[in-house]
Amino acid sequence: MRRAVVRGTGHYLPERVVENSYFEGKLDTTDEWIRSRSGIERRHFAAEGQKTSDLGIAACNAALEKAGIAADRVDALIVATSTPDLTFPSVATMIQAGIGMTRGFAFDVQAVCAGFVFAMSTADALIRSGQADRVLVVGAETFSRIMDWTDRSTCVLFGDGAGAVLLEVEEGAGEVSDRGILATDLNSDGNFRDLLYVDGGVGSTGTSGHLRMQGNLVFRHAVEKLANTAHRALDKAGIAAEAVDWLVPHQANLRIIESTAKRMHLPMEKVVLTVADHGNTSAASIPLALSVADRRAQFTPGQVLVLEAIGGGLAWGSVVLRW
Repeated sequence: MRRAVVRGTGHYLPERVVENSYFEGKLDTTDEWIRSRSGIERRHFAAEGQKTSDLGIAACNAALEKAGIAADRVDALIVATSTPDLTFPSVATMIQAGIGMTRGFAFDVQAVCAGFVFAMSTADALIRSGQADRVLVVGAETFSRIMDWTDRSTCVLFGDGAGAVLLEVEEGAGEVSDRGILATDLNSDGNFRDLLYVDGGVGSTGTSGHLRMQGNLVFRHAVEKLANTAHRALDKAGIAAEAVDWLVPHQANLRIIESTAKRMHLPMEKVVLTVADHGNTSAASIPLALSVADRRAQFTPGQVLVLEAIGGGLAWGSVVLRW
């Protein structure tokens, strides 16, 4: 069986670091209020003129360097983003040109914060089917561009950044002991679209709009749906929850992460956390966390990782892979 194995990870964070104290003089909020409700202490904001594709190019170059693979050996490039540079062409084609990838194909997927999980599942299908041997999967966002800076319930939560993972085909035995992606689980329900959305767009207002969120309802859906999708993916892979070595969740809110881990009966020592330093970077949060943990040498070959995320749509899903 053809398996999609992680060969390299990379990430990029804009130079500007914004501490919680930045908001204290602008909004009715405090560092303590933000920390206690989200676990966020700081985030990065893109510089003026710095685009989503710029962040993605840097993350891809880092992943390729880590893997020791040149861009012209990559067959496909998939970018998960909700903050593209332009309406079209895709961010993926811009990154393709930026890294010097002159062959293959590139395209975007849009599932908001769950976008990277959807992109990983798509890349896995491309590799399993034989359409590609090497796929760069990227999450890149500049959410600072769609914030309402008068809304303290949202603007303090999000940040900018990018992460990338290079997947490469490896022949496996079709058994649970194989390395690579073992199972995925994807879901969406448009009936909940008003819980988390942007109030603008090309086909409606002709503007980019601002992010709107019903935080309490999103929290309740997130805890339930994240635990459920993780268990379904583990069942598909034939792996017991007790065998999970690392949970790499979407880094939206520490309380959501803690509640999800509890439902999965996982101690927090087995959870990769970056939310304090990055905030919610939407589709970039999981690949950012993967890359940071990889550089900390937290993962060892053969360990089982569960990636999980939920975002606007609502869209949610998970990936089970063996490192």
